[in-house]
Amino acid sequence: MNIGQASRASGVSAKMIRYYEQTGLLPPAARTGSGYRVYATADVHQLRFVRRARDLGFSVAEVADLLALWNDRSRHSADVKRVAQQRIGELRQRMDDLQQMLDTLQTLVDSCAGDERSDCPILDGLEQWDRDGFGTRVRTGAVARHRCHGDDGK
Repeated sequence: MNIGQASRASGVSAKMIRYYEQTGLLPPAARTGSGYRVYATADVHQLRFVRRARDLGFSVAEVADLLALWNDRSRHSADVKRVAQQRIGELRQRMDDLQQMLDTLQTLVDSCAGDERSDCPILDGLEQWDRDGFGTRVRTGAVARHRCHGDDGK
């Protein structure tokens, strides 16, 4: 099958198939006499493996490691499990980071009256975060609530 057919069968775009071959993640496809790529069923199976691993958030380097383990029939399942557990840890950290960002943004939004006044606790909070070291790991959910001028809490 050609690259378009392999793309449709695997769910991996033709552009990504070429990229994976170029970077060495996948071996180069066989070629016809006129230079067109030709893919076998086994190639599509490998492309599906790569797509599924990428869908689970594995990096290209991690997918390469998983492919090596997949192709090594003498591997130990503990090696595969270790890679998957590491990915779980990374995903949990990412979830924690996203939750902190959500909490901070919600706190900033809750502190703003959202009226016609020009003062803005959201912008003040972002400015404060920058002065305190933007990009450093701090407890981002701990943003002080600000009241808009004239806001008596009613």
